[in-house]
This record gives sequence, C-alpha cells and structure tokens, in this order.
Amino acid sequence: MLNKPYSQSCENNKAPILAVIREAFSQPVTVWEIGSGTGQHACYFASELPHLIWQPTDVAENLPGINAWRDEAQLANLNQPIAIDVASTIWPCDGMDAVFTANTLHIMSWPYVEVLFERFQAYLKPLATVCIYGPFNYNGNYTSDSNANFDQWLLNRDPLSGIRDFEAVMALAERAGLSLLKDNAMPANNRLLVLQSFT
Repeated sequence: MLNKPYSQSCENNKAPILAVIREAFSQPVTVWEIGSGTGQHACYFASELPHLIWQPTDVAENLPGINAWRDEAQLANLNQPIAIDVASTIWPCDGMDAVFTANTLHIMSWPYVEVLFERFQAYLKPLATVCIYGPFNYNGNYTSDSNANFDQWLLNRDPLSGIRDFEAVMALAERAGLSLLKDNAMPANNRLLVLQSFT
C-alpha cells in the first residue's frame, strides 16, 4: 500500500482556511481544487463541508498520493482525483461553479499563472466563486521578513517560482472576468482571496 504523502503546512492552515471557505462556498456546488498536492486539504474540507462535492485535481504523478488519502477517508462527497495540467488547452470539465487553490501561484512560473487565469476565463460559469490561498506581496513589498526569506528559498529552488504581487494577480483576474470580493488576512502571513466571475 502506498504511504500517504504528508504536508505539515496543510495541517497547520486547514482550520483557518475552512473558516473562510465555509462562507465562500455556502451553497451546494462542486468545488474544483486546482493543485490538490498531498490530498490532505481535499479530505478535510470534504469531511467538514458535506454540502459540497469536492473535486481534487493535480498533475498525474500526484494522483496516487491523493487517492491514498481518499481511500482512507471514504467520503461520498470526495470525487476521484482528475489529472489536470494547467498548461493543457482542454480541461476535463464543462464548466466550474467553484474553484479552490492553495499554495500554487508561487510554485508555478509566472507564465503558468497567466495561463491559469486564461483557463478560469474559459471554464468558469457566471457568478462562480474562486478562492486562492497563499502569500502575496503588496505594492512590490514583502509583508513580513518570513515571507522575504521564503521567497528567497523559492527562488533558490526554482528561479521561475516566487511570491507574486497582489496587483499583478488582480490584473490577471480582471482580464479573466473576476472581481475581488474579499482579501482575507490569514495566519503565517498568508492571504485568502475570494473572487467571483462576472455575470
């Protein structure tokens, strides 16, 4: 049996994230999680929000780990994970009412971030809700010394990664037909952006 992958940060941030998305995703919808990683968030949010159908997605090589968590959880509202590469022109869905993504924008390259928002424009239904969790810079400045250190670590690991500027991300969101509903301050100098697609 495959050992389940594990992220301590997922354990640390899951409860604060839940407090925000419980309100953002208050209506029964299918939530597409872009970049489910280990699968820990998917299992936790599906268990705590039974009115939602949770749809994990990630690149193909991460699906076995997500399935290890899903198989153990045995939740009726947690779907089988689906392989989605952000760069793929066609995603395996016919529209999205709700999207959640955590700690992805600073991992992928900026061109991939741009493509992600292009996919949102293509696949989001009117009035869809999008929740984006992670660190952001504001007016080109770090919000903490820890974020500055984290960004340096990211750049050393992959020069194409890095903490993104809030204003640049919002420009992409506007072009994709998304407006910001709320910018939530989160523990550990993170944010959780709640956006909605235009009618």
